[in-house]
Amino acid sequence: MSKQSNIEEPGDVNAPEQDRASAEVDLQDPTMQLASGDDPAQLRVELDLAQTALAEYKEKYLRSMAEVENVRRRAANDVANARKFAVEGFAGESLQVRDSLELARVVEVSEEDQGVVEKMKEGLDLTLKQLDSVFEKFGIKAVEPAPGDRLDPELHQAMTIQESDSIEPNHIVTVIQKGYTINERLLRPAMVIVAKASGSSTA
Repeated sequence: MSKQSNIEEPGDVNAPEQDRASAEVDLQDPTMQLASGDDPAQLRVELDLAQTALAEYKEKYLRSMAEVENVRRRAANDVANARKFAVEGFAGESLQVRDSLELARVVEVSEEDQGVVEKMKEGLDLTLKQLDSVFEKFGIKAVEPAPGDRLDPELHQAMTIQESDSIEPNHIVTVIQKGYTINERLLRPAMVIVAKASGSSTA
């Protein structure tokens, strides 16, 4: 009676190693992972939702940045205006000084005092010139309408009306006092007399 052979077939020796290798390959296969429970349609929905949320956050961010920029610009403009018009009160008071100097400049005197007056006028002219230089430095300009100019309520203040045959109604007859602007903003209107048609009644 022959003994039963315990020797395994040559092909059976490497079987466990082949099974393990096959399992490792299966675990690395994406199709095997999707098959284990991940749904491509659900992943697409989730991706679309994430992209939508991202777009919304991006829009909110851009809006916030725009608002910050607007606030920055407004603040910069406020600071610039504060600097530009900081001298407005001082300038308003200075106008009265210039008015007084101009009135003194045109005072008529007797011939006996002519020499003294001429020297005084020279001093007044120099002072007015210096004051005008200061006005120019701070953006202060005179508003000097001429007779016949149309009344501009933005720059002129009508003190009274006067009948005139030579000047059209609502046009300036006489300038009582010149006005001034500071950096293109009205500091004081020019005071004027305005024409009306002859024979017309006032309201």
